[in-house]
Amino acid sequence: MTSHWEDFYAKHLPPNCFEDNRSLLKEFCDRHYKLKSHIVLVTSGGTTVPLEHNTVRFVDNFSAGNRGSASAEYFLEHGYAVIFMHRTKSLEPFSRHFTGQQLLDMLELHEEGMSTTITVKPDSVDVLAPVLDKYKNAQETHRMLYITFTSVVDYMWLLRAACESLAPFERNAVLFLAAAVSDFYVPQDEMPTHKIQSGHGAPTISLQLVPKMLAPLASLWVPHAYVVSFKLETDEALLIAKSRESLNKYKHKLVIANILQTRKNRVVFVTPSSNYEIVLTKDQALSGLEIEEPIVADVVRRHQDYIRESEQQTHQ
Repeated sequence: MTSHWEDFYAKHLPPNCFEDNRSLLKEFCDRHYKLKSHIVLVTSGGTTVPLEHNTVRFVDNFSAGNRGSASAEYFLEHGYAVIFMHRTKSLEPFSRHFTGQQLLDMLELHEEGMSTTITVKPDSVDVLAPVLDKYKNAQETHRMLYITFTSVVDYMWLLRAACESLAPFERNAVLFLAAAVSDFYVPQDEMPTHKIQSGHGAPTISLQLVPKMLAPLASLWVPHAYVVSFKLETDEALLIAKSRESLNKYKHKLVIANILQTRKNRVVFVTPSSNYEIVLTKDQALSGLEIEEPIVADVVRRHQDYIRESEQQTHQ
């Protein structure tokens, strides 16, 4: 008898570019395995739930990828190789600092005869240069791989492929699962092929529960990795209990819990035996500090402790 998650893969085809992405993941992981790198998979942004095979309409969520894209930068600063698996058109590391017209406003156009040059405005150099320097360093050292998804099915296939490539790293791998993954979906065999026509009246759509991939991920795919999940709630009274319930059920290492309204300045780290807060003060926020910086620093510290404890157990 197949499990819920095995049944999900059996009934849903992988995305069109799946094999290309799987090759990219394997090549990136193979290279960093040889280098004995610490490596992290950061998932970011929300997943869509298509309502038609030729998708016009879909169910979405509010996630823009702020936490994932910022965290990826801080993992790079701690020396990790980073697989950044993100929703298409969500925020990305480095470019996230310049949204809308901000980047274009920093540039000047110079035309001299047949020659056109573009320069950065003098008062923008101090803003752009540090970000560009970090981006170039990540590219030149080949420590960042970008992988994109759109639908929840895309995400599930790519997540499993990433885990397959990360498995050899064992305790040197971190999974930082910050993506807002849909809880519900429409099975492919229940979707219409073409756009739902409004002339036929309001459709009745039956949603099914998306299988929780933390179960096979933590127990089968990457059983030795340091796995971090996120829990978003709107009711403070549920936050700790729901987080600990997840840890007890899936046996991973850490839940980072937050409340929707305060997620940008407060999170709670929940382990099987303890919990504590990381809080950003108003002064820290005004100074430009992002809460993802202490979040990642704490995860890195915990990951290093996990590796050290594992090594001590091995030598005993």
